[in-house]
Amino acid sequence: MKDLSNPTRRDFLGLAAAAGGVVGGVSLPHAAFAQEAFPSKTLNVVTHAGPGGGTDITTRMMMLRARRIFKQDMVVVSKRGGSGAAALMYANGQARDGYTFLTITQSHIFQIIQKKVPLTIDQVVGIARATDDPTVIAVPTKSPISSLQDVIRASAEVDGGLKWGTTFAGGADHVGIHNFCKKADNVPYTIVPFQGGGDIVTSLVGGNVDVAILNYAEGESQFDAGDLKPVVALSAERIAGIPDVPTAAEQGVEAYASTVRGFAALSGVPEDRMKILQDGLVSAMKHSAYQSYLESGGMTSASVVGMDEWNAHIERIFVESETALKELGLI
Repeated sequence: MKDLSNPTRRDFLGLAAAAGGVVGGVSLPHAAFAQEAFPSKTLNVVTHAGPGGGTDITTRMMMLRARRIFKQDMVVVSKRGGSGAAALMYANGQARDGYTFLTITQSHIFQIIQKKVPLTIDQVVGIARATDDPTVIAVPTKSPISSLQDVIRASAEVDGGLKWGTTFAGGADHVGIHNFCKKADNVPYTIVPFQGGGDIVTSLVGGNVDVAILNYAEGESQFDAGDLKPVVALSAERIAGIPDVPTAAEQGVEAYASTVRGFAALSGVPEDRMKILQDGLVSAMKHSAYQSYLESGGMTSASVVGMDEWNAHIERIFVESETALKELGLI
C-alpha cells in the first residue's frame, strides 16, 4: 500500500473525489485537522515579489473579497530572493495545515526544475489559478513582418535568426521564444536580454531588436499609437483587444506563452481544507472587483480556474520548461 503520510500533488488529485477523509479504508493524513473549523485564524499568503509588483497586486486583489468569504484576516508574507526560492523555502518550513499557501509563477517552477530548492513539482499542489496573461509576438510598425509565415521566413533568411528581446537567459520569455521557434520549423533565433518589459518595448520601438514576446497590456499603448505591430498571439484563443491577430495554434503551430500566477500549497494539507481554499479563492476572483482587475490587464474571466485545470497547467509548464532548459543547456 502506498505511503500517504506526505501525499504529492498526484496523490491528492487521485483522492480529491472521495469524501469524509477516508479512501478505500485508508485514513488521510492530518485527520485531526478535519475536525476543526477552517479557517479559524489568519491566512498567510507567501509571495516572492515586493510591494507593487504584479504578484503582490494580484494577491491583494484576490484578498479584497476573499477576506469576507473566509471571514478571517489574510496577510501577505513577502519572502524575496532567488526568484521564488526563498518563498518556497519559507513555505516548506511551515505547518501543512492550510493556513499558509503561496502565490506562484513560472519562476517558482523554474527553481524546482533547476534543483535550487529541496522540493519536487509533485509537492506543489495548485489551489486556483489567478491570471493567465496571454502574450503576442510584436514587431516595429515599419517591419516587413506582418504574419506568422513572415516571422518564419525572416528567421531563416538572417544568419543566426531574428534578434528577440527578452528579460534574461533561461527565464520564462526565453523559454517561450525557444518553444515557439522550435515548433515553427525549428527556425534559428538570437536573444537580446534586457532588465524588464519596459526596456524591451522601448528597444523594440526603436528598432534595436527585430521582435519580442509581450504581454498584451505591456504593448497595448504602443499598438494603439501605431508604434508596434502585433502579428501572432501565443494564446489558446484570440486576444480580445486585438481580435484581428490570429493565434499561432490556428495556423498550425502549437505554441503558447503567457504570464501565469496562481495559488498553491505544499503537499500534506488535508483535502477538505484544500477544497475550502479552492472554493473561496475561485469565488473571490469571480467577483466583479477582481474581474475588473483582469480586464484592465487585457485578461478574461477564463484566467480563473480551480484545482483540476490549474494542476494540469502547472504540469504542462513544468514539462515544457524542463525540456526547453535542457535543450538550451541550462540544466
